[in-house]
Parts: sequence; structure tokens; C-alpha cells
Amino acid sequence: MTNILGRHILIEAYECDPGTLDNVEIVEQVMVNAALRAGAEVREAAFHKFSPQGVSGVVVISESHLSIHTWPEFGYAAVDVFTCGDRVDPMVAVDYIRDEFKARRALTSEVKRGIFDEHYIAKISPG
Repeated sequence: MTNILGRHILIEAYECDPGTLDNVEIVEQVMVNAALRAGAEVREAAFHKFSPQGVSGVVVISESHLSIHTWPEFGYAAVDVFTCGDRVDPMVAVDYIRDEFKARRALTSEVKRGIFDEHYIAKISPG
């Protein structure tokens, strides 16, 4: 049986509301609320508004992080939702983010992080 340490969901959100993607307060609120709705414990958030447009930010959670970079001029957002353990459901955060940004198209991919399977990990010995 394969055990994993975390799930890392990558979101490609297209045809989003440009006004929402360019508003740092809204983007931060959406990302923090997404973490909370997924069951995460928020530790801190840092967001920045670029000139002339775009927002980047990260929400640090006890279980890892959520991050985003927006391109309002293209209606596009690149989002990461990385959670560890099994208490938090990252797909709840993904669905909330997609809905709040009014993405007409969204592609997601999942990467399992920290896969420890004794058949696939070679032990490194000194010397």
C-alpha cells in the first residue's frame, strides 16, 4: 500500500471575472475562505497587488499552503492548493475558488506528494 504525505492540486482557471482577479482584497478573501471551508487552519496570509494589474498571494495553513497568481487581462488564474494529512479536503477549496472567480473553464491536476513506498525508494548509504 502506498502512503502519501499530501495532495497538491494545480488549478488552471480560465475565463474568470477580470475585476475579481484584479482586486487584492477579494482575491485574499476568496483564498482564505477556501482554506477555511476545506477544513484547514489558517496561520497567515500575504498578498500583493501589481501595477498595472494582477495579484499574487499565499495563505499559509497548518496543513501546508494555498497560492495564486492572476492575469486579469487574460481572465486567468494559476492556483495551487497543497494540503497534508487527511483532515482537510483540498477539492472543497478548489470548487470554492473556481466558483468565486466565476471561471467558465477550469482544469485541475493532482500530484501526490511524499509517496513512501519501499519498493520505489532506494536507500542512500554514506560513502
